[in-house]
Amino acid sequence: MTDTVVTRFAPSPTGFLHIGGARTALFNWLYARAKGGKMLLRIEDTDRQRSTEPAVKAIIDGLDWMGLAADEPPVSQFERAARHREVAEELLARGMAYRCYTSQAELEALRERAREERQPPSVATRLWRDRDPSEAPEGVEPVIRLRAPLEGETIVRDQVQGDVRFANKDLDDFVLLRSDGNPTYMLAVVVDDHDMGVTHIIRGDDHLTNAGRQTLIYQAMGWDVPVMAHISLIHGPDGAKLSKRHGALGIEAYRGMGYLPVALRNYLVKLGWSHGDDEIMSTEDLIRWFDFDGINKGAARFDFAKLEALNGHWIRASKDADLVEMLMSERDVLPNGDILKTRPDDLLREKLTAAMPGLKERAKTLVELTDSCRYLFADRPLPLEEKAEQILADGGRAIVGALVPQFEAVSSWSAAELEGIVRAHAEQAGLKLGKVAQPLRAALTGRTTSPGVFDVLEVLGRDEALARLREQAA
Repeated sequence: MTDTVVTRFAPSPTGFLHIGGARTALFNWLYARAKGGKMLLRIEDTDRQRSTEPAVKAIIDGLDWMGLAADEPPVSQFERAARHREVAEELLARGMAYRCYTSQAELEALRERAREERQPPSVATRLWRDRDPSEAPEGVEPVIRLRAPLEGETIVRDQVQGDVRFANKDLDDFVLLRSDGNPTYMLAVVVDDHDMGVTHIIRGDDHLTNAGRQTLIYQAMGWDVPVMAHISLIHGPDGAKLSKRHGALGIEAYRGMGYLPVALRNYLVKLGWSHGDDEIMSTEDLIRWFDFDGINKGAARFDFAKLEALNGHWIRASKDADLVEMLMSERDVLPNGDILKTRPDDLLREKLTAAMPGLKERAKTLVELTDSCRYLFADRPLPLEEKAEQILADGGRAIVGALVPQFEAVSSWSAAELEGIVRAHAEQAGLKLGKVAQPLRAALTGRTTSPGVFDVLEVLGRDEALARLREQAA
């Protein structure tokens, strides 16, 4: 086995990149990065009826957006069928496999007899194990079965689950090659992992029962068995298997909800792995720290509230310029992205850059961030929320009207100078600052929440700000 760590992510292209699959890809990617190795991508597309090119593209696009792109072009399992058949024939030649002519009806009858006689179901698969092929019925295309050992045990030395032992008497002579010449999943996976040089297999623990059988194929071929690590599945908040109502959506759905790749990586890695009490972990931290000893055996529970909190942190921690470019690039996938299409791009970038320090402090997702900058690009007359209208109607218009001529007289349109005017006016009128700032905010943004009102004044600019204030003045 090579000294270079090689992991792989091997999804079936029957739909989107599922959130659980994204976490599996993340674990493989992180382990490869942590060990100076590489992660490969294999598309397990042998189910031709369910596998589609759009699904393949969705998987690759999802990995790219997550920052988890494979280090080599993807491998198609379907295109390697001839190689899988070649290995099945080699196992026949080694005496490690045999042709089986048992019909499906016979197999069911043998299994029923085994149940009645309280024998392991595996005995039903061995009818042709020691029979002479000359006894084969005419016109029946056989399957090829592995000649599994009958005694002892097969041990999977799992890095997460510990040693998992399978009694060989319970491991049936499973099919390697179907009667139509197509390889089974069990054979294809082993051959592909071996030929791709995979050294470490990190996957969900729903594959743990496959690991014993796959180990037998490795041993029958005299190949090194990769290091295996079977990670627990993700459950919903109620402890049940993750479903769509819990968040079992495709990565593109999370992208559309305005989550950042760095936040998703941070959150997903915590669903099954930990590093002490650390909650906020950069990707550089994860690469430095990730190893098998931090993986938990128990199932993790998906929690949207924690994901949102992490996402909010990473929005605040992002550079303003990076967030501006993120909004511009993501506007086609965000449900409210049209807000960012109402002005020329250079003007959009200019306004977003100026407003971003105040905007990002309140937003937990890019959807919220986009919504909060709606006021920047709103047309006049400015639409007012009900609460904003109430503030203006309840004496607010008079306050706005009193401030307009003072704003018109300023020499420098800056947040600091405008704040000085508002504070002086509030003191002179015997009002708290908030009582003056609230109607200003309502008149400028049409809302009762926004970034600091003085920053809003500066970002809108003299002409636009004054036009909005005059529109709402008494």
